[in-house]
Amino acid sequence: MRRSADVIIVGGGIMGASAAFFLRQRGKSVILLERDLVGQAASGTNFGNVRRQGRYLHQLPLSNRALDIWMRLPELIGEDCEFVQRGHLRVCYTREQADKLEAYARDARDYGLDLEMMSANALRAGFPYLGREIVAGCFDPTGGHANPRLTAPAIARGAARAGAIVEEGAEVVGITRAAEDFIIEVRGRGSFTAPTLLVTAGAWGGKLSALFGEPVPLETHGPQMAVTEPLPYRIAPTIGVSTPHVYETVYFRQVERGNIVLGGSTRGPASNETNRANVLPENILGQMEQIRRVMPGFAATSIIRVWSGVESYFPDDIPVMGPSASVAGLYYAFGFCGAGFQIGPGVGDVMAELIATGATTTPIAPYSIARFAG
Repeated sequence: MRRSADVIIVGGGIMGASAAFFLRQRGKSVILLERDLVGQAASGTNFGNVRRQGRYLHQLPLSNRALDIWMRLPELIGEDCEFVQRGHLRVCYTREQADKLEAYARDARDYGLDLEMMSANALRAGFPYLGREIVAGCFDPTGGHANPRLTAPAIARGAARAGAIVEEGAEVVGITRAAEDFIIEVRGRGSFTAPTLLVTAGAWGGKLSALFGEPVPLETHGPQMAVTEPLPYRIAPTIGVSTPHVYETVYFRQVERGNIVLGGSTRGPASNETNRANVLPENILGQMEQIRRVMPGFAATSIIRVWSGVESYFPDDIPVMGPSASVAGLYYAFGFCGAGFQIGPGVGDVMAELIATGATTTPIAPYSIARFAG
């Protein structure tokens, strides 16, 4: 049995699901192939940060586009992904880092991101639970967070209601090119064909790009995530530490049920061969030590669960996104370096626009796979 569409998407995370949804909005027939369950990999195991602050300046146009979608997402897909827009706060421990936050806030204004620098006194007045080591902070009132376990599946269901075919448990075992079409073989389900192929396979994207002579230096790591027991709701914004030291880079948010979700610090091992990632106890202990510096009250809380997932990273810390440099009809959007959740809906919209019209109004040139050629 062979089924055909205008576009086949391989990879059912937030990027692939969003691309399927927005391609349907542009009238393209779509088949989305996901080896496991939609949103099961990095899209469902990340922190859930919906932040613009702290991104590379060249990524802010994409992030702005994504935020507009996040604010309309329930209306677009007909489901709630627990997105709340209660601010994003970055704090720091040194004057040198505070100067960097201030410089970023100044530069970000040119990209439509207005940030508020806050002194230590202002922070303690607004957020009295913060620790005394903090010397300054930078606040984005438009930031927030959402539930990553809900989001990609909800967007995929929205795409399916709009007419996309979503195939879960669809393991791709071969891709070939015949005439103008890509032929994708799926274990136990026959083949699927389309003139356009979009690879949104996350940590497995490099294996597929290599099939077309475009290998990339993709690495895999596992985030170290945890959640506390339910506590009285006190923490409205998402809070993270701005620091040049990886071990100090921690972040947390509280959901309305009272649990505090936290992550950051040192990453753990992960494999796109075994499809497994590990939480290391020593990483969680180090993370908790750093979290207590930000909010001393964490010393009295209990962790009830920890988890990880397989994330993908490039050496330059930015993704591959755009057309293939060598194969017509082939497109990529993968390797988002642990920072893809917020921009995910924007990535899907940009890729749909690019595929449907041949161009995009949002600049993505820095993310070309051609930067790894040769």
